[in-house]
Amino acid sequence: MPSGGRPAPGSEGRVLDLNADLGEGFGIWRLTDDEALLGLVTSANVACGFHAGDPATMRRTCDHAVRLGVRIGAQVGYRDLAGFGRRRIDMDPADLRDDVTYQLGALDAFARAAGDRVRYVKPHGALYNTIVADEDQAQAVVDAVRGYDTALPVLGLPGSVWLRQAAAAGLVTVGEAFADRAYTPAGTLVSRRSPGAVLHDPDAVVARGVRMATEGTVLSEQGTPVRILARSLCVHGDTPGAVEVVRRLRDALRHAGVALSPFC
Repeated sequence: MPSGGRPAPGSEGRVLDLNADLGEGFGIWRLTDDEALLGLVTSANVACGFHAGDPATMRRTCDHAVRLGVRIGAQVGYRDLAGFGRRRIDMDPADLRDDVTYQLGALDAFARAAGDRVRYVKPHGALYNTIVADEDQAQAVVDAVRGYDTALPVLGLPGSVWLRQAAAAGLVTVGEAFADRAYTPAGTLVSRRSPGAVLHDPDAVVARGVRMATEGTVLSEQGTPVRILARSLCVHGDTPGAVEVVRRLRDALRHAGVALSPFC
C-alpha cells in the first residue's frame, strides 16, 4: 500500500476532506492543540458546549478557523460533560432535537462573529454511534438540522440510518471514515470499551488513512477488507500526538496523489 512517492494507480484526481474534533477544552483545561491542528486540517468539528467546550473556547476556535480558512462544523452531542459525550443517553426525541438545535445556534453565533458561519453538522461520540442504527434518535437530529438550516450538509458513517434519513429529508449527506479507529466487519466502529478500538501507532494511522483514500477499503479488526467510500477523513484531536499524526497523514495523502479540500 503506497504512503508516499508515486501516486497509487487510480488515486490521481481524488479529493478528500481532512477533519478533526476541536475546541474540546473547558475553562482553563485544554484538551487539544487546536491552533496547530487548524493549520493542518480542512474542516474542524467544533464542540458546542454539551460534551465539551464553552463560550470562550468556541469563540477562540472559530476565530482561528476563519483566519486559516478552515470550514467550521458543529459537533453536536449529548449533554454529558462528565462523560465527554461518550455515554449513550436514552432521550425523548423531542428533547434531543431541541438540544441539537440549541448547540447549532450557539456555535453559529460565534462562527458569524468571527466572519463565517457553521458549514456542516457532525454528531459526536455516543450520539454518532447511536444514530448509526437508532431510527428515533437519528430522526431527531435530522429534524434539528432541517429546522435550523436545510442547506447544512451532515457528516456521518456510510450506510448509517442517520445518513439515510438525512438524505430522505433532502439534506446533503457526506460519508466519513476514521483513520485512527478500528472497524468491525460490518463497517461500524469498534466500541471504545474494546481493546484496540483507537489506534495510537502513527505508522498504522497513516497507512490506514492512505489506504482508505486511495483504495476505499480498510481492514476490519478480524483482518477482513471492508469497503469504505468517504469524502471526509477524520483523526481525533484528543489522541496523544495528534498534531504529528495529522501532519504525517496530510503529507502522505498528498504524496499519494490525493488533493485535500473541504467538502462544503
